[in-house]
Amino acid sequence: MVRIISALILAVTAACASAAEPLTLVDNPPDRHIVVKGDTLWDISGKFLKQPWRWPEIWQMNKEEIKNPHWIYPGDIILLDTSSGSPRLKMAKRVTGQDGRIQPTVHSSPSQLVIPSIPPNVIEPFISQPLIAQTSDSNSGVKITAAQEDRMLLGSGDSFYASGIPDASVEKWHVFRRGKPLKDPETGATIAYEAFFLGNARLLKPGEPASLRVTMAKEEMARGDELIPAPPPDIISYVPHRPDQEVAAKVMSIYGGVQEGGTTSVVSLTRGKRDGLEVGHVLALFRKRVSINTDDQGIRTLTPVPEERYGLAFVFRVFDNVAYALVVDSSKSVIIGDSARNP
Repeated sequence: MVRIISALILAVTAACASAAEPLTLVDNPPDRHIVVKGDTLWDISGKFLKQPWRWPEIWQMNKEEIKNPHWIYPGDIILLDTSSGSPRLKMAKRVTGQDGRIQPTVHSSPSQLVIPSIPPNVIEPFISQPLIAQTSDSNSGVKITAAQEDRMLLGSGDSFYASGIPDASVEKWHVFRRGKPLKDPETGATIAYEAFFLGNARLLKPGEPASLRVTMAKEEMARGDELIPAPPPDIISYVPHRPDQEVAAKVMSIYGGVQEGGTTSVVSLTRGKRDGLEVGHVLALFRKRVSINTDDQGIRTLTPVPEERYGLAFVFRVFDNVAYALVVDSSKSVIIGDSARNP
């Protein structure tokens, strides 16, 4: 999973660049940076750009290159070139010839050395585990119906029976318990139900009921808990990019049940696949503000003032009506009801 979102902050496509938003370098940028183990692409890009997520523009990358970016390894040298009048980044390998000059070469290091966009362990658990039960119908889907030997609770190594598995086409399953509803902060409508991950199971024998065994138990399982197929976790190669269409979402929840979050927090959003959101989209976080005043009679008045943009979020998992995003930059606390829109 080290390659997950491995090119995270080489972000937004050159096609989305706007002439009204020229690339802006940081003050006194270095002319080069030698990549070292422990670097992340967000940190590297921030050494050159004030908007690190727009790195593909300074690389002049097209959409296909963004979908299949070149890997960056420790020892690579990132060069800043301003000879054309516009800043450009180039990459050279740290290979020195007899003349002492840097020479490009093909890198043959294993994938484990690839520089990730962010520390991969920040989002790995959310890539492989279910987060959303997309239907409110508690009578549908695959469920645990009974345990062997009439046990009430199940743990690692225990066998059980489940209904709703028609054949042996899926061997590995996630077990989860339907959790709290995710509600739109504006309308109060329930969009989906968050899933509480319990563990993994392996199909032993299909049928009605089917026989399975718990291979990993994060929490105890019981009759009525649900199962969904557990395909291999996606290896996300998309780098962050600006949505092609306008996106207007709200922060519904902050994962972990807390009321406020910040940088590295995972948030759920009120938009998903049906609204055009996809893995890799970068959204800006905004908050409405009001000015509180007291008049001569001591009466408080509230005056709306322009909303404040305070952070960025990277969409890393998308469902039909819900998306999960990692807050990659925030100057203040993230709270439920904040807006997430095109940067």
